[in-house]
Amino acid sequence: MTILRDRIEGLKKEFGAAADRVEDSKALEDLKNKYLSRKRGLITGLFDELKSLAPDEKREAGKQLNEFKALVEERLKSYSDSGKLGLPVKPGARSKLTPPPGSAFDLTLPGRVRRAGAAHPLVLFQEKIEGIFLAMGFAVAEGPEIETDYYNFEALNFPPHHPARDSWDTLYIKDREDLLLRTHTSPVQVRVMEKKRPPIRIIIPGRVFRRETPDPTHLPMFYQVEGLVVDEGVTFAHLKGTLEFFIRALFGEKIRVRFRPSFFPFTEPSAEVDIECIVCAGKDKACRVCGGTGWKEILGSGMVDPQVFKNVNIDPEKYSGWAFGLGIDRTAMFAFGIPEMRFFYENDLRFTRQFDLK
Repeated sequence: MTILRDRIEGLKKEFGAAADRVEDSKALEDLKNKYLSRKRGLITGLFDELKSLAPDEKREAGKQLNEFKALVEERLKSYSDSGKLGLPVKPGARSKLTPPPGSAFDLTLPGRVRRAGAAHPLVLFQEKIEGIFLAMGFAVAEGPEIETDYYNFEALNFPPHHPARDSWDTLYIKDREDLLLRTHTSPVQVRVMEKKRPPIRIIIPGRVFRRETPDPTHLPMFYQVEGLVVDEGVTFAHLKGTLEFFIRALFGEKIRVRFRPSFFPFTEPSAEVDIECIVCAGKDKACRVCGGTGWKEILGSGMVDPQVFKNVNIDPEKYSGWAFGLGIDRTAMFAFGIPEMRFFYENDLRFTRQFDLK
């Protein structure tokens, strides 16, 4: 009898120490099984030992054992109830899920997902364009967004009466007729040719600004990428081959491409470049993307005008080159099937998260 009583007292101390160390629902369940399991629990084993005691001793030991069992059950139940979801609350302490006094924390609300950031679709598209040209040996160049009239127009062979130089089309800096927000990234071409002798192979991505009324396909600010190649013996065939390779790398090998004669002040000859409509492939006369023509214009290009070379002291008799310009926003709209350019700038996370490739 004395031995059994001493064992009960020892298990009480052991249980109390173990209960103080419980920190989660798994530890709580393990402790319960250790003491109360019907097959291998310690208390169950002690009840089996009562059979070997005399009737008087059995009555006294049974009383002590029942008190110990009740203590264990009550302690485990108090942990489970006060800790919610099975997490214990030690005497004098708060559960990890129990709000501080006066807190508005509501345990019944669903958890909050911590979302990782997603790259903006224009950034993704620009990086893809840069990757294609970097693989072909081009370098990426940058320049100021506030430009002078010389670099933005005059050095690029725009005549004084050209409509693009009118204040209705260009955003001029107040009280400074010679400063403006660049209307294209072409001024960087001039700056690079002034400082670097051929051969030159660059692309120039960046923001440009024009006095536009916002609508689904026009904004006063948008992104553009231009390219420039200058070297000896450069021909229109090099222009055509490079742009065809770029477009097929961007839209797929099977895309059809066509060149149409056009005019730009800084290139001669010049060409607009169209691709087959990726929405209807020319099979829908009511297609809103291509207007039923089956083609979509994506960029302008041409051989650099000799006068532009003269403006930067490059000999047009020795060197030739070609350039192109592409609107990143409009091309991304076409590629991703986005109906409104304004979606890119409305800061709607529901829109941006669609492009999370992680």
